[in-house]
Amino acid sequence: MTAVETQNISAQCSGHVVQFYENDSELLSAVAAYLTSGAQADDSVAIVIATEDHLRAFQLELEARGVDIARASAAGRFIVLDARAAMATMIVDGQVDHGAFREVIGGLVSKASAAGRAVRVYGEIVALLWDAGNVLAAIELERLWNELAGEQSFSLFCAYPAASVAGSHHAEALHQVCHLHSAVLQPELADERELTASFPAERDAPGCARRLTVGALRRWGHNDELIDDAALVLSELASNAVIHAGSPFSIVVRSQGPTLRVAVEDVRPLAGAQPDGGLVVLPEHGLAVIEALAARWGSDGTPHGKVVWAELRVP
Repeated sequence: MTAVETQNISAQCSGHVVQFYENDSELLSAVAAYLTSGAQADDSVAIVIATEDHLRAFQLELEARGVDIARASAAGRFIVLDARAAMATMIVDGQVDHGAFREVIGGLVSKASAAGRAVRVYGEIVALLWDAGNVLAAIELERLWNELAGEQSFSLFCAYPAASVAGSHHAEALHQVCHLHSAVLQPELADERELTASFPAERDAPGCARRLTVGALRRWGHNDELIDDAALVLSELASNAVIHAGSPFSIVVRSQGPTLRVAVEDVRPLAGAQPDGGLVVLPEHGLAVIEALAARWGSDGTPHGKVVWAELRVP
């Protein structure tokens, strides 16, 4: 699974991403960032499956970002579907009607991608089901989205209110939801600026992680030099996880006072360590770049693998 700075989702990130958001303004910013390219580019389509209030808010925000909604809609590059109406069609006796899902959602995605366009979907039917107490149907719908993704090419961004999924009684169901996504976006903490995310062991995952990190650092007001250094460090660590460890990975980027900490965790145990537990740095390795840029860095073993981290000085 994976995540984003509730942050700023890059429209280029593929897969099935979920965000747990604290408020509508947080959701609005993330969804608009995700959809903008899809609605603007001639070779892509943005599909928005949301409640009436959210649809209106998303459209206003996209227009503020320079998207001509009327033109995009006329060109078939911006498609909307009322989430409550779609849910009523697909839920029969409290369960998801697989055939109705295929007809309504599958048909919509298929039509959107028919001309070879890249398709970006935002959907919140799962959140409506969860809020209605039908958690099992929400999880089943997430599974059906994944099945559809195995047959058609598109990226999907789902969102749940953080308050809805909170509580120990939701722990197991929440774990299942996270497991069904390629990325999990956590809300930014009030007392510090932190981005957390998890990614699959796929070739484009380091690039996605890099773009998310750059977006977060810009939101936090850091200068270009620090952003470039942090992005390079993050890219090296994430690439090491995918290429050398062959592992999915999680990132934590935290800005506190004079320090910016970038950490990447993978599931491969420490190997080739020095006596003090650190990794061996060779000139031809990306770790040499990290050593040159970081104020300090290191690695720690975890029960399931290792964390490699670097701390950069904030000007």
